[in-house]
Amino acid sequence: MKKILVFTFLVVGISAFGQTKDMWNEFAKTKFEPKYYEKIGEYLFYPNFTPELKALVGKEITIEGFYVPFAPEDGNYIIISKYPMSQCFFCGGAGPESIAEVTFIKTTEKFQVDDLITVKGKLKLNAEDIEHVNFILEGAVLVNK
Repeated sequence: MKKILVFTFLVVGISAFGQTKDMWNEFAKTKFEPKYYEKIGEYLFYPNFTPELKALVGKEITIEGFYVPFAPEDGNYIIISKYPMSQCFFCGGAGPESIAEVTFIKTTEKFQVDDLITVKGKLKLNAEDIEHVNFILEGAVLVNK
């Protein structure tokens, strides 16, 4: 009986300790409302980030997503999506909460469309700069390809 309890404790303890937050689900809690941007003469989705998401700003997060080629090919800046390109925000019906901008610390290898990659970086939230997406990972590193 003692062995079973120790084993159960280890499995539960390791599982709880090793869990990471699903950032796509956290991003999806963001509510968007139309806002008119005078500079471009159009309405765009304006994010209202949750307090929980705001608390993660500047903290290191890990996220897995599909590479989509909608960023300049400069070697350290990419866009990843929760969904493959055919379903992503740019080509499919997904919302702005399903993409993230990633700026790597150093130039990384080239990716192919829909490569599933895992990256780690510090979270930045963007509500005003229409030249960038709402969710940004800065100082990122490639964890897995």
